[in-house]
Amino acid sequence: MRLVLDQEQQELRSAVRKFLAEHAPPQRVRELADGDGHDAGLWRRLSTELGLTGLVVPEELGGSGAGHVERAVVLEELGRALAPVPFLATAVLATDVLLELDDAPARADLLPAMVSGELIAAVAWDRESVPDATKRDGGWVLDGRAQRVVSGDIADVVLVQARTGQGTGWFRVRGEHAARTPLRALDPTRRLAHLDFAAAPAELLSSPDPDAVRSRVRDLAAVALSAEQLGGLAKVLEMTAEYAKVRVQFGRAIGSYQGVKHRLADMHSALEQAGAAVRFAAWAADADPQELPLAAALVQVLVAPAHFQAAADAVQLHGGIGYTWEHDAHLYYKRAKTSELLLGTPDRNRARLADLLQL
Repeated sequence: MRLVLDQEQQELRSAVRKFLAEHAPPQRVRELADGDGHDAGLWRRLSTELGLTGLVVPEELGGSGAGHVERAVVLEELGRALAPVPFLATAVLATDVLLELDDAPARADLLPAMVSGELIAAVAWDRESVPDATKRDGGWVLDGRAQRVVSGDIADVVLVQARTGQGTGWFRVRGEHAARTPLRALDPTRRLAHLDFAAAPAELLSSPDPDAVRSRVRDLAAVALSAEQLGGLAKVLEMTAEYAKVRVQFGRAIGSYQGVKHRLADMHSALEQAGAAVRFAAWAADADPQELPLAAALVQVLVAPAHFQAAADAVQLHGGIGYTWEHDAHLYYKRAKTSELLLGTPDRNRARLADLLQL
């Protein structure tokens, strides 16, 4: 087990950070946040120039055959930059579903296009809004609504877990066959949409145990999202510490006051704990499948609240400027809150961890 990045992983982090600083600076993120919240050019460059969208995809399917530790490194940097790209939807959720399904033809058809950036994929799997799948004229059709689908409004393909009458199954649906309603979400850098299906043509994907696929993908998604949250936490601590050095009040930099120093120290301690938990969970995703459910539950309970608390403290410690639209603090605050709820409420996450620990 490794809790420290090796040299290649550190070089990957440096390369991604440098690339995002050049191609996704704060002013560019703000432009997109005020617009449609999607940077198609950045998405293509992440795919074609850096090859980041296929880190966990085998080489024979167009990927690099790396692992979840490397993907977590990339997600950490994307979280630092608030990069408005469908990485979580396509390179995490949809990729993991396809890799976990027992459907080689679907993998061979979809994954190379997803890795190259030609195809954006999304996953509809909300337990509270499950479409119904029925056989009709020798094929399958979907009816119903899928709520809060990440990047659902720009997806070329949607992987849907739907009811079949004999349980559930995973289906492939073309994005154009769903009526898409973009949501005005709290976080303007993460696109969400409701998808409505009305006799939408669908292809059943091979899966002996659809719920087991969902469980495994959820754990992997928790690790990936926590890595992104770790990057956001690091960034808000960094910009708040820098501000505390230059903001003068009553003739002294505010960072010299005990109350400010203690809150910054708390943020740093939270960052160190979160970092260790994320590194362990990413390692478990690669090396110890039996340990993954517990590690994934742990990072959800630990990292999400730490991220949100740090973002809230950053707004407060920036004083009046931190509450304005012109400052970036509110963007990190909004990302922290929506990410905290994206895969389940804190109460549910704590309950799941308690169950796994048999408490």
